[in-house]
Amino acid sequence: MINLEVPKKAGALINQAYQAAAEVFRPISRKYDRAEHTYPSELDMFAALLDGLNSSGEGGAGAAGVRRSASEKEEKGNRNGANLNVVLGTIEMCWGDVGLLLSMPRQGLGNAAISSVATDEQLERFSGMWAAMAITEPSFGSDSAAVSTTARLDGDHYVLNGEKIFVTSGERADAVVVWATLDKSKGRAAIKSFVVEKGTPGFEVVRTEHKLGIRASDTAVLRFENCRVPRENLLGSPEIDTKKGFAGVMQTFDNTRPLVAAMAIGVARAALEETRAILTSAGITIDYDRPANSQHAAAAEFLRLEADYESAYLLTLESAWMADNRKPNSLQASMAKAKAGRSVVEIALKCVELTGAYSEESLLEKWARDAKILDIFEGTQQIQQLIVARRVLGKTSAELK
Repeated sequence: MINLEVPKKAGALINQAYQAAAEVFRPISRKYDRAEHTYPSELDMFAALLDGLNSSGEGGAGAAGVRRSASEKEEKGNRNGANLNVVLGTIEMCWGDVGLLLSMPRQGLGNAAISSVATDEQLERFSGMWAAMAITEPSFGSDSAAVSTTARLDGDHYVLNGEKIFVTSGERADAVVVWATLDKSKGRAAIKSFVVEKGTPGFEVVRTEHKLGIRASDTAVLRFENCRVPRENLLGSPEIDTKKGFAGVMQTFDNTRPLVAAMAIGVARAALEETRAILTSAGITIDYDRPANSQHAAAAEFLRLEADYESAYLLTLESAWMADNRKPNSLQASMAKAKAGRSVVEIALKCVELTGAYSEESLLEKWARDAKILDIFEGTQQIQQLIVARRVLGKTSAELK
């Protein structure tokens, strides 16, 4: 049974992540928001720290994989492992700045993909690599099954052709995990992921985007033109199993969606804490012992936002806890992502409204811009609700579109 209290053994990790967020991220947050596309060199030291935490098995605040070994499947009792630790650390770091966390070397979403589906040999070979993840294309957004980038086997290499857009860390990362299809006629089952290292002939970074929020991180457009990738860089099995579909590559999302939900939780908490301080300084008391409708309108609205935050927070912890305890968490991961993504946007905008913090004098303005991407990437609000509906109703993607 899940215990909703934060595990005591996670206390040190949470404190370290909070200190990094408060002492490093917050002071440079506005600096790199204004200096878009400038790499935050201050992050190198913290990336090394997270490498150590992740290699220890305790998890840090960056990418970690949902890996279930045979011994884990036989393990009895509840455990709080790396997935929950990563979520808790991510919340603290994104309380500091979500764009800066996304800029951390070797903590990209591609690293989570490698950790989730790579073989043991691949995991060792790609150790220490900073990997971005490239899924979205100009012709589609949330429908991952519509991948049109192709991968054709030619001797000891796969030849990739296609274009990817909105790739977080696509310019700075050492490699990119690219989703491509081995055979379009076989649908979803033929979609595989490939690790493509920078410098590979035929791999081009076309441009970096100017964005609404998370400006500290780079978001790139990538092109692959007859790009030859060693066949051993295909993650997982090369076999096309039409019965299994593309569950292998989709397993990545079981891990990354709770991470993105945790990012949203961190931003939402930051906005609520700042708003509480501003309301208090204005003489508005938030009283938990009185009904909301008998308090100041701003206090009543704050209580509603805080309740929304708590529900998203608990859903996020549940999805990570289930991964640590060998339980299928696809439904819960989508529920957490949908709830947290929607909540952070409303909370951030309402906090700006309640406080009037519309200028760059307050980080609330920045958080309101940062929040929107957390409801979009790793599957939009609409696609998460569709996934939840399919799982709850027992419908396939063909039956419920």
